[in-house]
Amino acid sequence: MIITALDFGSDKEALAFVDTIDPSLTRLKVGKELFTTAGPSFVEQLQRKGFDVFLDLKFHDIPNTVAGALSAAVRLGVWMVNVHASGGPRMLEAARRAVPVADGTAGTRLIAVTVLTSMDNAELASVGVARSANEQVEALTKLAVEQGIDGVVCSPREVSRIRTMTPNSFLTVTPGVRPANAGVANDDQRRTMSPADAVKAGSSYLVIGRPITQASNPLDVLRLLNQDVGSAAQSS
Repeated sequence: MIITALDFGSDKEALAFVDTIDPSLTRLKVGKELFTTAGPSFVEQLQRKGFDVFLDLKFHDIPNTVAGALSAAVRLGVWMVNVHASGGPRMLEAARRAVPVADGTAGTRLIAVTVLTSMDNAELASVGVARSANEQVEALTKLAVEQGIDGVVCSPREVSRIRTMTPNSFLTVTPGVRPANAGVANDDQRRTMSPADAVKAGSSYLVIGRPITQASNPLDVLRLLNQDVGSAAQSS
C-alpha cells in the first residue's frame, strides 16, 4: 500500500537509499528527474533488487506517441505507469490499447492523473479551467472509468467521493500524504492528508517521499507506516 517516491537527483543516491529498505514494505516510484538521469537500466536494477516500480512520467501527448511510450514501459516490466487524464478520450483509448489489462498480480497497471496536488482552484482558473479542483477531479475520473483505465492519481481529499462513483476494483493512488510527525514541510503539495486518514477515505496506494527518504532510519519509518495503514484499513 506504500509507494516510496525516489525523489533523488542521481541513481547513486537513490540506490544507496534503496539498499537500506525492504521490498516487502514498499513499492518504488521513479519520476521524471531520476528517469531522465538514470534511464531504463536503473528501473531494471530496482526490479532485480525485488522492488515493483511505478514509472511516474505522466505521459501527455498525441495518442500515437503516448501509445508508443507506454508500450516501451510495458516491455520494461514496470508494475504501474501513468498518463494525464486531461489528454482526452482518444489518448486514453490509445493508452489502454498499449497496456494490456493486468491479470491478477501480473502485468502493468495503467492509471491517469486527474489534478496535480500542487494545484488549487485559482491555478486551475489561470489555465482556463472553470471547474473547481473537486469538480475537475470528478470529471476526469469519470472519463478514466469510461476508457477502462485501472485507476487515477488524485489528492487523498478527493478519494471518498471517487469511491462513490467507481467500481470497487478501481485504484486510487494518492500523493500529498504526510505523516503527522514527519517533520517535513508540505513543500508544493497543497491538498494533503495523513496516511491513516487517506486509507480510511479509501486510498489504494499512498505515495510518500521525504518523510521516508530523509528519515534517519527509513526502514523503521516504513515499518511504522505499514502498521498504521494496516490498522486504519481494518478499522475502516
